[in-house]
Order: sequence, then C-alpha cells, then structure tokens
Amino acid sequence: MSCYFRYLKDVFAEAGVTATSANKQQLDQAVHAFVAVAYKRCMPDCWSKVKMVLDNPFQRAKLVAVLKRLR
Repeated sequence: MSCYFRYLKDVFAEAGVTATSANKQQLDQAVHAFVAVAYKRCMPDCWSKVKMVLDNPFQRAKLVAVLKRLR
C-alpha cells in the first residue's frame, strides 16, 4: 500500500472508504489525479501536494468527495 495512505486514514474514514489490497491502486490513482501528479511518478511529488490538501479544509473536503465516489 502506498506509504502515505497511513496519513489519509481519517480522510478515507470520512469518505467511507477502507483501503485494502483490492482497491489500493484505484485509491492511489484517484489521489494522484486529484493532486495533478502523474500516476507512478515519484512518491515525494505526490505526498508533498497531498500534505497541502490536508492542510486546507476546502481542498480536503473536495478530496473526500472524490473518494466517496469510489465506494
């Protein structure tokens, strides 16, 4: 599982999503797309943008909404 998923547990819970081995790739692709980083691009590129999303309540809510569609 992507190593930054542990920091997204609250976001996943809020979206009603449980990260499993069956859906990890789909979740990872959704997060990458949300922060506009090419999938499978260097993980630090994605994580640095995800941290900014988590610090912004409006952006965090938008990410939760995106993830809710994956349920």
